[in-house]
Amino acid sequence: MINPSFNDFESAGRAVLAYLHQRFGFKLWMLTRTEGDDWIVLQSEDHGYGITPGKVFRWSDSLCTTMVNDNGPRVAPNSDLIASYAAAPIGKQVAIKAYVGVPLTRDDGSLFGTLCAIDPSQQSEAIVQEQNLIEMLAGLLSVILRKELKATDDARRCELLTVESHTDALTKLLNRRAWDQLLENEEKRCSRYGHSAAVLTMDLDELKQINDSLGHPAGDALLQRAALALRLAARETDVIARLGGDEFGIIAAECDRVGVDALVGRVRAALASANVKASLGFALRAPSSGLCAAWQLADQRMYAEKRTRQVSLKLS
Repeated sequence: MINPSFNDFESAGRAVLAYLHQRFGFKLWMLTRTEGDDWIVLQSEDHGYGITPGKVFRWSDSLCTTMVNDNGPRVAPNSDLIASYAAAPIGKQVAIKAYVGVPLTRDDGSLFGTLCAIDPSQQSEAIVQEQNLIEMLAGLLSVILRKELKATDDARRCELLTVESHTDALTKLLNRRAWDQLLENEEKRCSRYGHSAAVLTMDLDELKQINDSLGHPAGDALLQRAALALRLAARETDVIARLGGDEFGIIAAECDRVGVDALVGRVRAALASANVKASLGFALRAPSSGLCAAWQLADQRMYAEKRTRQVSLKLS
């Protein structure tokens, strides 16, 4: 007997997956998120495939991308009979002989992910008659998801207001303590909903020289110009912090590769306009490693750029 009680997308998803497995079988039922060409498993009811939450496949390889593009039915008791499904690259990675897939959508109708199932054996044709039920459950999950995503946006804004007391006195940006807390909060959301996110780090190139040659007031002015440049370049929901000394960071939630490239371009342009020389590094969150790893990678890239700039200066 499936306990129907739930109060959020995560618990509703678990209940729906358990119910669908109990009623229709199938070795694997999943709730997934599509982000670019990443197809991320958010939840799974697995009975033989070994697919756990956090597993990432290529979206373009999946049967779901074919289904979403209306090149295959939502219910296929024998997927080998559907040419587009039989040819899908995912079939070379896992055994698939039967398939169910229904989109999960956002408020604007765009695709969030899918409710789907696969089995290594052909299934009864009777499940085709249950498509309306499966679509109804996917629709209910989409409604719950939309409300939570809206609440998530509100939560981000509230968190920024809450931690405003944790600011750096000189630049008025968030300090390291606030950064650590907001990074942890965003990682929890990314893990739960499969959000993309990016981290950008920045280190000023000339703070020490300016402090030594022109004095600390000039150095303070440089830090303030850098902070203003970051504010002008970042989005309203981005987290901007002074991490210590001459190092700054930005957490860009729900930001993909196109978004982070645009952010880096805006930051470089704003720094140039403010006459601030700095080294930058950035990284996208990988579902398998999380935001802390992205921060570490961004730092590595920032220091690599700094070394390259230093070598260029010596050679010039």
